[in-house]
Amino acid sequence: MRIVAPEQLAAALPELPGNPRIVTQGSFGTPRALLGLLDEAVPEYRLFIVNGLGRLPDREGVRIETTFVGSGLRGNPRVDYYPARLSTTPQLFRGSLPPDVVAVQTSRVVDGKVSLGIEVQVLPGAIDAAKQRGAILVAQINENLPFIHGDGVLSVDDIDLAVEIAEPVPVAPEVRIDDESAAVGERLAAMVPDGATLQLGIGALPEAVMQALQNSRGLRVWTELMADGFFGLLRSGALDETHPITATFAYGSEELYAWADDNPQLRLLRCETTNSPGNIAKQPAVTSINTALQVDLFGAVNATRVNDRIISGTGGQADFIVGALQSPGGQAIIALKSWHPKANRSTIVPKLTEPTTSLQPSWVVTEQNTARVFGASQRDQALGLIEAARPEARESLRTEAERMGLLG
Repeated sequence: MRIVAPEQLAAALPELPGNPRIVTQGSFGTPRALLGLLDEAVPEYRLFIVNGLGRLPDREGVRIETTFVGSGLRGNPRVDYYPARLSTTPQLFRGSLPPDVVAVQTSRVVDGKVSLGIEVQVLPGAIDAAKQRGAILVAQINENLPFIHGDGVLSVDDIDLAVEIAEPVPVAPEVRIDDESAAVGERLAAMVPDGATLQLGIGALPEAVMQALQNSRGLRVWTELMADGFFGLLRSGALDETHPITATFAYGSEELYAWADDNPQLRLLRCETTNSPGNIAKQPAVTSINTALQVDLFGAVNATRVNDRIISGTGGQADFIVGALQSPGGQAIIALKSWHPKANRSTIVPKLTEPTTSLQPSWVVTEQNTARVFGASQRDQALGLIEAARPEARESLRTEAERMGLLG
């Protein structure tokens, strides 16, 4: 690893091909200072980033590539979306999207190694592909980033160039749990048996679930995101501490990061491992809880598009629904509020008009009711989903269900 001053990075870069592809961390681990330096040094390039958040390079000569459109990329005409599940995204680096540069943010050096910190996901796959084709690995060493065990631990010998730039690690804001989220959380928590394996995301609904689970015992965690809710379950004694928490990225409080630093109780693994339906299926009684924008009376789920425009991506929802249904005692749950306040319409709809993100979860849960999907006839599916809708939406849903032949 050759460490250079930030102002020397441009001169230290080897000659790159025209319009090179730079692969970097997304979500909350983006090396923003390093990206700024590369943006100044490389006139034209493609930037591959999963779940790009906040301000990112946005100018003529820069094209963004992604399999999950984060809030920092929505509506940007320079974004190319590649539909793919998270578990399959790293395959793109060995095929149609080979990297020329991999740009990462790492922790301090510990015994000749660094950690990718809070964002592992697709980066090990990108690094492997870069090594195979002689591409370069450039790192921003950030002493504030926790050293987290798992597939994000790299030897310093793997890094070609590095700059030492300390930046604050993004901290999750406190989540406010409204009455509807609390009601859904209580309903969901009652469905989780002791000894189950949990997968949840971030936001009011997942936090409500995890608060309601604090009296549970023997729970395990195999998930995408390690968040404060899981940390709360650990402190309450709800988790089985003989099994490490397994995730692929993390986002939470300063207290969470301090606990995670050099702690073998947490491991962040590459997303090909965490999101493999086969690996998920090996975990006991997986309870996968994800949210959505819409669910229709056929049990199809839209979590990705609004008015035909991509606002996120398939992500890991389909991975975990398939894996959870194969797990002994597993269940895949879609949890959402029954009414979308901004659109002022029901989230339970007769038939999706947007592309389907996933199909056939075990259950759909709203604050109104719990609807069985897997294991129910299409008639019972439809009747259950109608009851999960707000009362004012039920009559029109029933009329449409009859018209479509679901209640015959």
